[in-house]
Amino acid sequence: MKLHIHGVHVPNRKNTAELAALRLPIPETVEIPMSMHIGAPAIPVVKPGESVRVGQLIGKAGGFVSAPVYASVSGTVKKIGQQVGSGGRLMQTVVIAADGKQEPDPDLKPPKLDTMQEFLDAVRESGMVGLGGAGFPTVVKLTVKNLEQVKAVIINGAECEPYITSDTRTMLDRSEELMEGARLVQHFLQVRRVIFAIEDNKPRCIQLYRKLTKDEDGMEVCALKSLYPQGGEKVLIYNTIGEIVPEGKLPLDVGAIVLNCTTLANIARYCKTGMPLVEKCITVDGSAVAKPKNVIVPIGMKLADVFEQAGGFCTEPKKVLYGGPMMGIAVPDLEQPVLKNTNAVLAMSEADAVLPEPSACIRCGRCIRHCPLRLMPSHIVAAYEVGNMERLAELKVNLCMECGCCSFGCPAHRPLVQTNKLAKAKLAAWRKSQSEKLDAKKEAVK
Repeated sequence: MKLHIHGVHVPNRKNTAELAALRLPIPETVEIPMSMHIGAPAIPVVKPGESVRVGQLIGKAGGFVSAPVYASVSGTVKKIGQQVGSGGRLMQTVVIAADGKQEPDPDLKPPKLDTMQEFLDAVRESGMVGLGGAGFPTVVKLTVKNLEQVKAVIINGAECEPYITSDTRTMLDRSEELMEGARLVQHFLQVRRVIFAIEDNKPRCIQLYRKLTKDEDGMEVCALKSLYPQGGEKVLIYNTIGEIVPEGKLPLDVGAIVLNCTTLANIARYCKTGMPLVEKCITVDGSAVAKPKNVIVPIGMKLADVFEQAGGFCTEPKKVLYGGPMMGIAVPDLEQPVLKNTNAVLAMSEADAVLPEPSACIRCGRCIRHCPLRLMPSHIVAAYEVGNMERLAELKVNLCMECGCCSFGCPAHRPLVQTNKLAKAKLAAWRKSQSEKLDAKKEAVK
């Protein structure tokens, strides 16, 4: 019997779903981080004073799990700087003074695509990462030793977070590129099933892709119930192909590869034009935003410039987020740049930004009922507070996808998901310490 995946009904607030993306004017400067992905940072290959053009390589990949970075504007490199990112880490950046001409790099050309390796090389050179999530380098996902292991490629068009509609606009406005991206992956991975997974609160998208996939062998549309966090990778896999990804395993271990719809559209664009990832469609919204809209901006554009060009604020924002209100990350200031995996920037008024005062747990069990992975957040918090690392491991805290359903449903307003994050970090540090102690004992015996 198929299990029921839990979740929460969040206010959609898809205010910009019917608004096609507007291209904003090029800012005077952009600051492009070398670390916009999971893995090793890119290594700058340009120097101050050097002229660059759109699509020119400015940072080479720092390893296999990494991604190259390209100039998003034409102009002159001002400096190789550093910036504290939203995660608190110091990032190396390349600052470019734009000349406003947006001249493309003359060396850009479509890649050769005769073999699987050439396709993988193209994906790597495109600079593509997961554009709807953590920014995992896409080529790593697609590097499969045994193609027979892949049962299905799932194209994630769920976009379940409130406010965000940039993926919706990709599906509606770039359908030809998205379909071409799906065909490329289907062809080179030799996969039997390609599934467009779309929440049922996007009827136009569902209708369009049912029409587009009607005559495509092996392609189908799965209309998902509108329930957060439907777009979570493990949730999506279960709700489309019925497989459960075990703790410590990857989607490929159950025969699945999940790709964001905008990621696929951009892969197709690179394969057709040779232009790497240099710009993003993002949703600009929130209770402090005067005129919510979807916009196309160069990667590295400062949030201050984005908000100004998009119409400014209707009230002073008290919190600004990368991403949505459920899993988004608060930024320290508006000097932060648009990243590769930025799909929205939200500015919240004081009323929406202030967190309610937490009170004692009332043992209602809502956090457990709401968790899509059937974890026990209240128990995890209790184990964390007393430092019981063995218990945290038993409770499988590392399975937590940090979706925030537990905190959203908690009537006591307890910071459950925040504590889960701390618990995961503490458990990792404890395991590292235990491993080092064991190694030291082995050395002492020798």
